[in-house]
Amino acid sequence: MTSTPRVDAAGDVADRALAQAGVRRVEWAAREMPVLRQIRERFAQQRPLAGVRVAACLHVTSETANLMLALRDGGADVRLAASNPLSTQDEVAAALAVEYAIPTFAIKGEDNPTYFRHLAATVEHAPQLTLDDGADLVALLHRERLDLLAGVVAGTEETTTGVVRLRALAAEGKLAYPIVAVNEADTKHMFDNRYGTGQSTLDGITRATNILLAGKTLVVCGYGWCGKGVASRARGMGAQVIVTEVQPLRALEAIMDGFRVMPIVEAARHGDIFVTVTGDINVIDVAAFDVMRSGAVLANSGHFDAEINLAALTGMTEGRRTLRPFVDEYTLGDGREIVVLADGRLVNLGAAEGHPASVMDMSFANQALCVEHLTREHATLAPGVYDVPKTIDEEVATLKLASMGVHIDTLTEEQERYMRSWELGTH
Repeated sequence: MTSTPRVDAAGDVADRALAQAGVRRVEWAAREMPVLRQIRERFAQQRPLAGVRVAACLHVTSETANLMLALRDGGADVRLAASNPLSTQDEVAAALAVEYAIPTFAIKGEDNPTYFRHLAATVEHAPQLTLDDGADLVALLHRERLDLLAGVVAGTEETTTGVVRLRALAAEGKLAYPIVAVNEADTKHMFDNRYGTGQSTLDGITRATNILLAGKTLVVCGYGWCGKGVASRARGMGAQVIVTEVQPLRALEAIMDGFRVMPIVEAARHGDIFVTVTGDINVIDVAAFDVMRSGAVLANSGHFDAEINLAALTGMTEGRRTLRPFVDEYTLGDGREIVVLADGRLVNLGAAEGHPASVMDMSFANQALCVEHLTREHATLAPGVYDVPKTIDEEVATLKLASMGVHIDTLTEEQERYMRSWELGTH
């Protein structure tokens, strides 16, 4: 087991004096999170999580803070660490640690040793439930803290990348407890991934660069829910969009949606801006770097900083300089310049503020309700990766519609009877 220096059990944040500014950010986000607010109010009354120890590895943002408050008010003993070295909002981390008494271990821009030291600190209270965003927390428990693993009864996972890792762990027969894939909920991926990632990715790119997207050729690598959102929003801002894919059905869907589809090496000859959203490794690699135009801008919105092969790019580089915050220019041996945003990490959280609170309202409502569900039902579940129960997904959608003042139809008895019958058909 790797030994690491201990940190203060009350938390480790950049500046505790930022706490009041963080409170204001948390309260502002809460205005756009009515579903989670309703759940928090019920949790405070019913205390369904009383005494449950929770370790969370999530992006430390104002939206995440509202989830932590809901769990705390439900009775949980919560600890939180950042799931990405660049995504932390230091004011929010300070508010959680100081004003809300939730031990928080997160500093924006922390180096890798600090990141893993913070991760280790979240499990020092021997958690019973884990909330993960990328599966780093689960990996830590399975690799280094086997002494704590037996005490963990269940968990949740927020991202596509994390779900992929967990399913690989389960396929090897090594996953030690049941985990609900919150990422797979319709009220998560259809809205958070598509609308949240679509808007926040372009927000991160424009904040970092101040580039006009209209008229540019933007290459989207991957046409899952995140890629669909980025492509749609980029087209809406006037960009000419090219999609690269490895899955035939998704490539066909992109074509039917009106986008050009081609291999990455071909797209690299045309692109001005590149965005990776695949959850895989080395999606943009040497063959693409070799043919890119000078001035090409590379950004990643996949969870880990593995989608752009920065090691290979560095090996091709004769000079590197920082032009603006989160904007690094690599000068290649032939004089071409390639620009990388946010160190190849999540550009929407590294260079901007992440998803709007309104979509995180649904994602974190799923998280809160799944934690409640697992607290109650974990003993009935074998180790494995599970979908969000349909009842939770529908409850979140129903609460969201109600918060928007939207009403929908319900089936009549006749319609319900028709839907259950095989005898009724053509008259």
